[in-house]
Amino acid sequence: MYGLLLESLACYIKENYGDEKWEEIRRAAAIEHISFSTHQIYPENLIPKLSAKAIELLHVPEHEFMAHMGEYFVDFVGQYGYDRVLSVLGRHMRDFLNGLDNLHEYLKFSYPRMRAPSFFCENETSTGLTLHYRSKRRGFVHYTMGQIKQVGKEIYKLDDVEITIIKEEMSFDMHVVTFNLKFDNRAFCALTALDREDQCLPLKASIFIDIFPFCILFGPDMIIKNIGNSLAHILPELIGQDISEVFDLTRPLIDFKFTSILKRTNNIFELVSQRSLITGGSEVADEDEDHTRKIHLKGQMLYMEEWKMIVFLGTPQMNDLDAMIRVGLFINDLSMHDFSRDLMMAGTQQSVELKLALDQEQQKSKKLEESMKKLDEEMKRTDELLYQMIPKLVADRLRKGENPVDTCQVFECVTILFSDVVTFTEICSRISPMEVVSMLNSMYSIFDRLTELNGVYKVETIGDAYMAVGGAPVKDVLHAERTCDMAMDMVDAIQDLTDPSTGQHLRIRVGIHSGAVVAGVVGLKMPRYCLFGDSVNTASRMESTSEPMKIHISQTTHELLGADYATAERGEIVVKGKDSYTTTRIFGCPVAVRHGLTLYSYCLPSTEVEQKTFCCLDNPLKRGKD
Repeated sequence: MYGLLLESLACYIKENYGDEKWEEIRRAAAIEHISFSTHQIYPENLIPKLSAKAIELLHVPEHEFMAHMGEYFVDFVGQYGYDRVLSVLGRHMRDFLNGLDNLHEYLKFSYPRMRAPSFFCENETSTGLTLHYRSKRRGFVHYTMGQIKQVGKEIYKLDDVEITIIKEEMSFDMHVVTFNLKFDNRAFCALTALDREDQCLPLKASIFIDIFPFCILFGPDMIIKNIGNSLAHILPELIGQDISEVFDLTRPLIDFKFTSILKRTNNIFELVSQRSLITGGSEVADEDEDHTRKIHLKGQMLYMEEWKMIVFLGTPQMNDLDAMIRVGLFINDLSMHDFSRDLMMAGTQQSVELKLALDQEQQKSKKLEESMKKLDEEMKRTDELLYQMIPKLVADRLRKGENPVDTCQVFECVTILFSDVVTFTEICSRISPMEVVSMLNSMYSIFDRLTELNGVYKVETIGDAYMAVGGAPVKDVLHAERTCDMAMDMVDAIQDLTDPSTGQHLRIRVGIHSGAVVAGVVGLKMPRYCLFGDSVNTASRMESTSEPMKIHISQTTHELLGADYATAERGEIVVKGKDSYTTTRIFGCPVAVRHGLTLYSYCLPSTEVEQKTFCCLDNPLKRGKD
């Protein structure tokens, strides 16, 4: 499949639904190509994959999407000059439809490996005709209908072309569809035969076969009665043989029978010899060479009423002089009354320049595609970096042009965690700055992985302080449990990191509090996702009043935890910004689950009711699964 079809699909989606939607469809279909070169061949399954995802994501019916895409294709190819080709195919719509099968033959000069469908018309009246469509591709019926309607509208100014499907079936690997077309077809009634005097023009067979050196005459029994002079030089044994046994009919896609041919005299026919032509005693080396040694004939089938035979007026199809030599032909074997000889000589002279130009364009296209692929990879890296700094939901809103302040959101209840390294200042005084950076990098890398494991969001780091939150930016009813699990994992993990100055493991203290906050992105330079509110201050106080290798939680957080978490009260403490003293109560028994980890609790008085806070917790059920 040539890139012209794929590029038209991409442009159709971009123009009608936007570039972002096209990128979404392309990625959903797992298509790596960023753009498509019109003359490059791509896998056959790309359009079905892209169309299926487009229909799913755009919520458009399949027949409607394919029809509109076919209509767009007619306008799309206009930028390449093919609109002029369509406009000269015939004076009327009927002429276009009758010559539709031949259109793809003309385009094969630009797209030699095109797998074109086959068309033929019948039952023509003043109000329309019947059109038969055959193709080895499936899913392009409504696409074809859209193309025909758009040609009628744009080229022939027919706004009322109606197309209905009469019959649709599969014949072996061929998709066969019969259309009924209704349109103003008065041009059919206006056809009048030229008034010529009916008189016999004596013409000897020798002159006829000399004028048409590659003609073939055969009767209803398909037996070859005569052949042209040039064809006789390379295939002298043809006379008397069944034409269907010595030639394969490659186009149009019909049965190779006398009656079938009579119905398709408006089409171009292609015949290929079934056996290779061995010239000069040479042997066929391989399959590719065997194909090039077969004679390819292209021309018209014409029924001769006087002879009761069909005459095939053909011309050999050859890409260059080497192909002509391989089948044993020479320039003087070609017709003098047409441009066969001129085309062969001129084409050979220009083929080298054209091939060089085409190769250069393909190289440029390949480089462009590689650059686009690298750009796409860099965009992915940029997205990943951005999503590490700002939550994806918020980043996507900012990309759409929203004011950063508008992204701020009130969360009724989240759980906030703070941690810092015990005696961090003393450690820094004993080791080099690079050792400090390496130590913090190791610690924060472990903590970052734990945030993904426990489903909490890392807010920021300042020096040795680490801040995380559960329940924001994505709301989660289990925010307290997830944050406390994160804290316990941090206390466990820090024991594997050593203080470079003493060789002992690092120690941290952790504080946790649950409450309402406002979260969002503020500022223009170096934007960060921040939390605001008294709950943040309280969580910070829980951390600053905690003890080494302990987890200090507030009463609000304790009430949100399930019964699986064991806690213990702590003695009286002084909390900055709150009342000077606290009261304590024991809640359950101290528990040592791992590494002698003991669970404590703190208490803070509120303005109305005494509010308790708890410290050092563990989830025996969770740890039992580790």
